[in-house]
Amino acid sequence: MKFFIDTANIEEIKKANSIGLLDGVTTNPTLIAKEIERTKRKPADILAEICSIVKGPVSGEVIALDYENMVKEAMELHKIASNIAVKIPMTEDGLRAVRTLSEKDIMTNVTLIFTPVQAVLAAKAGATFTSPFIGRLDDISQEGINIVEDIHTIFENYGYPTEIIVASVRNPVHVLQSLLIGADIATIPYSVIMQLIKHPLTESGIKRFLDDYKKAQENL
Repeated sequence: MKFFIDTANIEEIKKANSIGLLDGVTTNPTLIAKEIERTKRKPADILAEICSIVKGPVSGEVIALDYENMVKEAMELHKIASNIAVKIPMTEDGLRAVRTLSEKDIMTNVTLIFTPVQAVLAAKAGATFTSPFIGRLDDISQEGINIVEDIHTIFENYGYPTEIIVASVRNPVHVLQSLLIGADIATIPYSVIMQLIKHPLTESGIKRFLDDYKKAQENL
């Protein structure tokens, strides 16, 4: 499974990339807005720098909701870097835009997927990626990971090439569940990536080893 980071924060991306974990990045208007506020930079400049750091797909989302302007924005995003994946909302106009962009060999990521059938529609439209939001389903008392399992089964049944990005990941358990299902990608906030690395027994084990070594040195 590939690991993407779900952020537009340049420092977080650089840190995660330096560990060797990143296969790609996802952003959305909220994450871009936070980085604009923090750095006072233009969205295109933020995305361009992210694309220069990470060689895998970098999702940049359109703001428009109508077909014509979605395609227009997508073409501008595509000019930023060859590894931009245009993020399109799961709507009727969005699916039309995905079909048009797929015919132009432009990567697309259909976002805000909440049912397996929505994912199938995105795949049939030619989406490169489909992003089911599992955390938001958990928030309304549904087992979000279950739709990922259903999407994976359906895509395997019919041979859809569209990759599944497990999105709205809230904790390490979501990552583990995604791995067990066989999802293609999980996009993970920086804080959860750090949680994946750490374990209290690892930390206590390191302390024990160092304490024992220090005592042995004192007895020389």
